[in-house]
Amino acid sequence: MTEGISILILAAGASTRMQENIKQLLPWKNTTLLGNAIEQAQKITDSIVVILGSNAEKIKKVVPKTVKTLKNPNWEQGMGSSISCGAKHVLEMHQDTSGILLMLADQPLIDVEFLNTIISTFRGRKKRIVATDYGEKLGVPAIFDHTLLIELSELKKDFGARHLIIKHKSEAFGVVPDGKEVDIDTQKEYNQLLDLYNT
Repeated sequence: MTEGISILILAAGASTRMQENIKQLLPWKNTTLLGNAIEQAQKITDSIVVILGSNAEKIKKVVPKTVKTLKNPNWEQGMGSSISCGAKHVLEMHQDTSGILLMLADQPLIDVEFLNTIISTFRGRKKRIVATDYGEKLGVPAIFDHTLLIELSELKKDFGARHLIIKHKSEAFGVVPDGKEVDIDTQKEYNQLLDLYNT
């Protein structure tokens, strides 16, 4: 376990392009997309918060009882409001946190190895932000120093993590994900990943 790290898993979206499927609950390996993200997070810390929104009650039923869930009442406003919801909880309940790691529920190739690389880079380089390098921009998964928790808690609507990364770009560092960064937005993308990884 990694001391001092809290993980927020953002899983509030409505999956509007998934042919009426609830994306977070789509099968992946021996679990679901969200379940896989939780499993990777549990290999790092016990301080995990899953932010729910659309279909919250259905999704909450499959989240392990040992994992905290929060429903963002303003989830329709965008990712920024979900990050804010989670950051406020961490500020209140986990004041010893040294960093907060943001993950998405729909990046099934993100594994504990990559997350640990982000964390070790964060600690080794003494940067306030270490994020995933998407080439021309940095994004999530990303870890933010505890000194940025208040700014994370003040995010609004769809000003997500990238807004803060750009604001503090001189204090940010990118980690190359080697293809693990792919996210699932459509049923076709999900089916393609299933075929590729034979899950």
